[in-house]
Amino acid sequence: MRSINYRVILVQVLVLLFLCINFMLITTFFMKDFFYTTMRYILFAVTLLSDCLMLILTNFLLVMTYFHLTMQLWLCLIIYILTAVYSLVTPVTLTVMTLERYVAICMPLRHAELCSTRSALRCILFIHGLSSVPYIVVVLVFFASASVSSYKQYTLCSVEVFVPQNWQSLLRSAMIQFYFLILCFAVIFSYVKIMQVAKAASGENKKSTSKGLRTVILHAFQLLLCLIQLWCPFIEAAVLQIDFMLYVNVRYFNYITFMLAPRCLSPLIYGLRDEKFFRVLKYYALCGLYKKFLFNLTN
Repeated sequence: MRSINYRVILVQVLVLLFLCINFMLITTFFMKDFFYTTMRYILFAVTLLSDCLMLILTNFLLVMTYFHLTMQLWLCLIIYILTAVYSLVTPVTLTVMTLERYVAICMPLRHAELCSTRSALRCILFIHGLSSVPYIVVVLVFFASASVSSYKQYTLCSVEVFVPQNWQSLLRSAMIQFYFLILCFAVIFSYVKIMQVAKAASGENKKSTSKGLRTVILHAFQLLLCLIQLWCPFIEAAVLQIDFMLYVNVRYFNYITFMLAPRCLSPLIYGLRDEKFFRVLKYYALCGLYKKFLFNLTN
């Protein structure tokens, strides 16, 4: 068994730190009924839970791969499906959150109707269904080519196990990039529409619209990080042809920069930007000692 080096230890520390931060944000979400009855906070919680699951699963696979630990193929398949689906759940949810801001600012009279708690639950089902489609295709192709006995074989768990042929990898990449084109179009559309409203607004409405515009920009930045994460395997494959140690270093950098950090920092920034969420977070982060404010969140 390989010895543990500083890189593995650093990743474990970062994962633990990010999970603690996300857990604190999730706990804050459940502290006030206003949050879990408001669509944008419900969707925010979905991204937090999705990111936590991604951190746990990817870190588990990292440790298994580092120590060359194998598992049966059927178990690897389950982990792959969960990891793959939830890698798309976050960007799709961010896009839906952007559209919710579009409705709130550009269609305020219909916001209560279109963005109710029931609508949020339907959106969650839609998000998971839409995120599953590309990987259902990948898994069905794998089922068609794999024998029954192969599911009991032991293997190092990685995505390459389920896309052994080059055309399968290209098919998967084409579907995911098509998704991201649609998501980017939705974000750009929302940004342009909100910007038009912001130019025409005045006074308090202008302040609210400008804040919504900044929120859309933040979602666009988060979506960009997810897109870069999608391109990382292609960059790593090209680097592998040049030098193996460079490939190891690039993959390590990509994992920390485009996998770990965005799964925590972006939600944290979003949580701190929201005044109501930040007040409750500050209150419970100080274990109830912060009692200067009375939290009348329904106003």
